[in-house]
Amino acid sequence: MKLCVIQEPPVYLDLTKSMARACKLIASAAKDGAQLVIFPEAWFPGYPTFVWRLAPGAGMSKTDELYALLQVNAIDRINGGLDPLREAAAEHGVVVVLGYNELDSGMSGSTLFNSCAVIDADGSVVNNHRKLMPTNPERMVWGFGDASGLRVVETAVGRIGTLICWENYMPLARFALYAQDIDILCAPTWDSGDTWLATMQHIAREGGCWVVGCATSLEVADIPKDVPFYDELFPNAEDWINPGDAVVYRPFGGQVAGPMHQEKGFLLADIDPSEARASRRKFDASGHYARPDVFNLSVNRGAVQPATFVD
Repeated sequence: MKLCVIQEPPVYLDLTKSMARACKLIASAAKDGAQLVIFPEAWFPGYPTFVWRLAPGAGMSKTDELYALLQVNAIDRINGGLDPLREAAAEHGVVVVLGYNELDSGMSGSTLFNSCAVIDADGSVVNNHRKLMPTNPERMVWGFGDASGLRVVETAVGRIGTLICWENYMPLARFALYAQDIDILCAPTWDSGDTWLATMQHIAREGGCWVVGCATSLEVADIPKDVPFYDELFPNAEDWINPGDAVVYRPFGGQVAGPMHQEKGFLLADIDPSEARASRRKFDASGHYARPDVFNLSVNRGAVQPATFVD
């Protein structure tokens, strides 16, 4: 099976244009033979890098303005916001994993979540995972997710689970996926560099699964100049904001493709999902190498809502 990691930038903070670009990228990846297409963390319509670039306190009003722009360009999954991607997946017969800013219209209509959806090759949304714990200043933008999407799901290309960025540093979150017969762990992220790559390698060995890490390859030149506070946020026109570093590791370790550093395009890799199960003969974290008499994990996968209405 051929997978494709998308290491192209979105049209920053513009959902309509980013969605159109994504559908073209899916078509192009499918033409290259890809059966699984993976987009990085918060690709739709761009990771809110401004939270790391504005001074706390002094930048609060600016964060408010940028948040409002992100909010109106977030995807409302409940009201069909993923439909163009579902149609593209079905048209080209590919599985799509995508990181996006999700608007919660089902409850507050205001809160955003850092989410990752898995769309099967027939266009059905088979899972939606919300990042459990936004990292540091990300908490000024995203709410906390619950474990209702902490699932490994069957797809046309194998059993897929997702953890977003530093969730991959959460041992219990990883174990929750290992305990669900995982073939491919997709790790859409904003992180990059040697430490992150070492983490991806470690998870492939610990979990006995394929691991795909991917961040948005983004330069200052990719940011539209009409983004509020552009000059303050992006003072160096030649800078790379994120080098990407898309990578694929095989079960029990071993680099297969990447890292794709400071490049744009597709990272393609041929993988055999069935290798995951076979690799766990030596070490199965949730099977023969577990000690349930000593350690036991309980996961609440119920959807958590702040209000319940009885009519």
